[in-house]
Amino acid sequence: MIDKTARRLKIKAGVRSKVKGTSSRPRLSVFRSNTEIYAQIIDDTANGGIGTTLVSESSQTIKDKLTKTEKSAKVGELIAKKAIAAGIETVVFDRNGFIYHGRVKELAEAARNAGLKF
Repeated sequence: MIDKTARRLKIKAGVRSKVKGTSSRPRLSVFRSNTEIYAQIIDDTANGGIGTTLVSESSQTIKDKLTKTEKSAKVGELIAKKAIAAGIETVVFDRNGFIYHGRVKELAEAARNAGLKF
């Protein structure tokens, strides 16, 4: 039997084989833990193919008393504002092996509403 982490990593490998971030359209990668959510915008072609993080945001910086879903929406809004300020308007969404549901979906929709194009 395969455990949850191994299953997610297998899905992640399949998604990552199709989704690549370029300098014109970087990758918006999402990581969800039990308590926090993190988002990074990454250019995979930079730094000799290793990749470079252009913009990042996490729910740890939010000090308001919010639910995890509300924090996810706030992180999506903040990452979109930072990306637009850095000159990034379009991205490729990388759900990182997580199901597009709940907190991951909230983050993506908030980023779209804040002006980021997927």
